Amino acid sequence: MKNLVLVFKLVFCIIFCFSSAFAKAELKTSFFQAEKKQKASQLQTLESPDGSFKMQFRLSDAGIPQYQLYFKNKEVIKLSSLGFDIKNDSKSLKDDFTIIDTESSTFDETWEPVWGEESQIRNHYNELAVILKQKETDRKMIIRFRLFNDGLGFRYEFPQQDFTYFTIKEELTQFAMTGDHTAYWIAGDYDSQEYDYTTSRLSEIRSLHKESISPNASQKQFSPTGVQTALMMKTDDGMYINLHEAALIDYSCMHLNLDDKNMVFQSWLTPDVNGDKGYLQAPTVTPWRTIIVGNNATDILASRMTYNLNEPVAIADTSWITPVKYVGVWWEMITGKSSWAYTDDIPAIQLGKTDYTKLTPNETHGATTEHVKELVDFAALHGFDAVLVEGWNEGWEDWFGQSKDYVFDFVTPYPDFDVEEVHKYAKSKGVKMIMHHETSGSTRNYERHLDEAFQFMNAYDYEAVKTGYVGNILPRGEHHYGQWTVNHYQYVLEKAADYKIMINAHEAVRPTGIARTYPNLIGNESARGTEFQAFGGSKPNHSTILPFTRLIGGPMDYTPGIFEMDISKLNPNNNSHANFTIANQLGLYVVMYSPLQMAADLPENYNKFLDAFQFIKDVPVDWDKSVYLEAEPGDYITTARKDKNSSSWFIGNSNGTRARTSRISLDFLEKGKKYKATIYADAQDAHYKTNPQAYKITTKKVTSKSDLKIFTAPGGGFGISIVEIK
Repeated sequence: MKNLVLVFKLVFCIIFCFSSAFAKAELKTSFFQAEKKQKASQLQTLESPDGSFKMQFRLSDAGIPQYQLYFKNKEVIKLSSLGFDIKNDSKSLKDDFTIIDTESSTFDETWEPVWGEESQIRNHYNELAVILKQKETDRKMIIRFRLFNDGLGFRYEFPQQDFTYFTIKEELTQFAMTGDHTAYWIAGDYDSQEYDYTTSRLSEIRSLHKESISPNASQKQFSPTGVQTALMMKTDDGMYINLHEAALIDYSCMHLNLDDKNMVFQSWLTPDVNGDKGYLQAPTVTPWRTIIVGNNATDILASRMTYNLNEPVAIADTSWITPVKYVGVWWEMITGKSSWAYTDDIPAIQLGKTDYTKLTPNETHGATTEHVKELVDFAALHGFDAVLVEGWNEGWEDWFGQSKDYVFDFVTPYPDFDVEEVHKYAKSKGVKMIMHHETSGSTRNYERHLDEAFQFMNAYDYEAVKTGYVGNILPRGEHHYGQWTVNHYQYVLEKAADYKIMINAHEAVRPTGIARTYPNLIGNESARGTEFQAFGGSKPNHSTILPFTRLIGGPMDYTPGIFEMDISKLNPNNNSHANFTIANQLGLYVVMYSPLQMAADLPENYNKFLDAFQFIKDVPVDWDKSVYLEAEPGDYITTARKDKNSSSWFIGNSNGTRARTSRISLDFLEKGKKYKATIYADAQDAHYKTNPQAYKITTKKVTSKSDLKIFTAPGGGFGISIVEIK
């Protein structure tokens, strides 16, 4: 009996142990399944409306936000981290997050820009907002992704919460590349974009960084692998990638710093005088970080994603905002033929204390009443809208490099410039005047005088102003691209809208599509423009890269139209030579889109080539439709645009350093109609160095079935006007 009991106990024990083991195994399996399910729930996927793009978001085991981007099943951005380092805070916003909610939506609209490369723009995207909570601090941060058919935009958002004020030590946004791509880059700089572009592998940026830098009025590079946006790249398998930002408002401009061992870019914000990268107050949002991708270079040019990530127009009445084609005294001053300053009598002046009527005028001052009236006559004769006058106001004798706060008052003219007489004369000729406000970087002084200056402009019918920020920014220690100065540019823009004034900002931060919201931002410089052709020259292919980089965020006041390339003919003391042909300069009026276009050369140089000048007179500055026919950054671009106010088309080409034949189809023309094409092209022996003024003009009848073959010289190009035959 005892043995039987022992057997039963032994069997029971075995059954219990096995049951317990199975239960534990089942519990363990259930736990791992739950953990796996929880991890899977952290993976969020977003697709573009057409399905060509896929973005994945996840949290790492440490709670670090990460994203990945694919285009047509190819990886574009490898797993990349997101977040912030916060100043004077033991817990930065870079890890320890959990996803507490997500929101998905789709948006599709078509909007009409006040001016632009087309009369209608489609804004179509799928959106994912990931709402994060930091476990230790309970702080909330939203990362909002918008996936378009041409790329990805994302930004950080901070809702109202106890975590209200914070200072950014650094934004930690990464863009992890999939390889050692070819890049078209300029050095990362807090104050200037006025560089020639360098084309190299990402791995070569460090070794080429020093030689990529040329001196300028104000510069501050931050890293031997730092570059600026918009950054254009091309992969070995022919994919084109563009990194930039959109809607830069109340925030520091973003640069990119490359970890060239791992090919990972990280955002690098512009600091202030204290080294801080930004001051935020919740609720707030950051600018969008943008990744535009395409299998063709023309896909990048056709993207409107940067504009679409900005807010709709904020100005109720935009009827006063009109595209402008203008002439002016600018080029003769840049070349040294004329001067901005009125006198050479004294080395320095003090506004309100220096009596200019007692000083001897020099013989080179450009902004005299009589000379400006000559330019008004030229504008009226050839159908230009306006004349830009620079150096008209007191203060130019010692305006630059003196760290001088009270440098201009923007309302007091020199004795030889009669504002009233010029105003009446221009009005009688049907020509507008464009004001020039150079601040010498003294932003505080400009804000001090802004209302009075704009009232002065209203009184004398100046509808547009070219602002300038040459030199180091005052207050001292601030940078052109820091949050403080970015806010200054925005303040000027919004104040100008109050006075119905259009802004053409030079030496300001590069644009990020804000002209959608404030279309009175009719032009920007913010890159190496034509003026550098008078300072020793730019690379002949410079204008074949700018549309892929600087112009992604908005138009550039590039000031094309130079017909005399030998600068010594204007100023014997300047031996510079411009690196382009006349035909190239014509093509830029189409390639380098801007609603503000200057015929930059002197009237006497246009009078020598009136047949070529006709293209500049004819080409519009506002478009109904744009078609990008062929492009390769650094080599060539050919663009066709349809006039917004007629059935005419215009084609422009800019060519790089190698001669080539452009072969283009005119299948964009309306079927069944006949057109007359006037072709302004390089002559067969044209060359930007040896024969830049050699061109030929031909005409032919064309239809939508026509093809054209056009020779382009090194540094050359062409312009074509296509007018319907009725």
